[in-house]
Amino acid sequence: MSHFLCLKMAAGLRTLYGALMVLSGVVSVCGNLLLLLVLLLNRELRSDTLGLTVSFGISDLALGLSTIPFGAYNSLAPASCCSGEGAVCQGSGFVFVLLQTSSMHSLTWAAADRFTEICFALSYRRLWTAGRSRAVLGVLWLFCLLHAALPLLGFGRYVYSESRFLCCPSFTPDNRWSVALWMSSGVVVPILAMCSLYGYIVYVARKQARRGTFMCNELHCYYVPANNYLRSSIVMVTTSVCLLVCWLPFVSVCLYETFSGQQSPALSSALSAWLALTSSALNPWITCMMQTRYRAAVRRSIRRVIQVCLCSETPLESRPQSSALHLDATNHISTTTTTAATRPPPSLKTTTPT
Repeated sequence: MSHFLCLKMAAGLRTLYGALMVLSGVVSVCGNLLLLLVLLLNRELRSDTLGLTVSFGISDLALGLSTIPFGAYNSLAPASCCSGEGAVCQGSGFVFVLLQTSSMHSLTWAAADRFTEICFALSYRRLWTAGRSRAVLGVLWLFCLLHAALPLLGFGRYVYSESRFLCCPSFTPDNRWSVALWMSSGVVVPILAMCSLYGYIVYVARKQARRGTFMCNELHCYYVPANNYLRSSIVMVTTSVCLLVCWLPFVSVCLYETFSGQQSPALSSALSAWLALTSSALNPWITCMMQTRYRAAVRRSIRRVIQVCLCSETPLESRPQSSALHLDATNHISTTTTTAATRPPPSLKTTTPT
């Protein structure tokens, strides 16, 4: 009877894990496609450091198209689709580490860009040039490729984890050094750096909000309300909290298994892996929905798509007529305005403007 209950609970856990992975995959793909589309359609969002945002958007999108469906399929399928030593599992583990590491480091460098823009505004253009941004991206992806290739070269190992339904690094005492290297340089250090940068920016924002600031451009100076500083810090606090919530359980469970040599409960392993992958689904929505300029760009992009759809449905024969009507209406309005300004005699005011 107890064995039957264990099997029933295991089946329920697999179904729950599969459903959560499918949900995360859909949210990740939709959110990152929206982010990349907004960046493509709005020139005002483009800058010398745009590649950092595109980098983590592509990494998270690739996770939603590769690793997350892989885990969902393995949890819902009656048997595992691959063995731990097969080429499919080794390639899946490589992609998992590569994309997670590149996403974390791209987010960290995007935070460093934001930190420089706010705290070193006068020298920002000189520090972050297009060439330096491309150099950072090149070094970042080279580091991630080398990091993900180490288990394939013998420093560590990729295996299929039955509790996580994923191919990932082997969290055993024999591979403690490779796991510690990935966890420290690929996950922990970027999260700590990002939270530290955002924490200092929030501290500066609170201090500026207390005393108020005047911002100046080429034409005039204007007062920046305190709420502007506080609203801008909400995005950074939310990003830091989401990263900590999503990654701390996964890091804790993996380090426990690696250095204790004992397997953690299947429920904690599965949910911690799902949380780590869910960070790729939350990142684009935090960026798009909680920043004012991105929300405005999303609205403009939606209007453009709607206008394109409406124009494509309009018959070709009616387009010249609508253009002519629009021209006539414009001339009528301008004529009416001109005559109203010159106070014409009563005999000319025989029509009512529409």
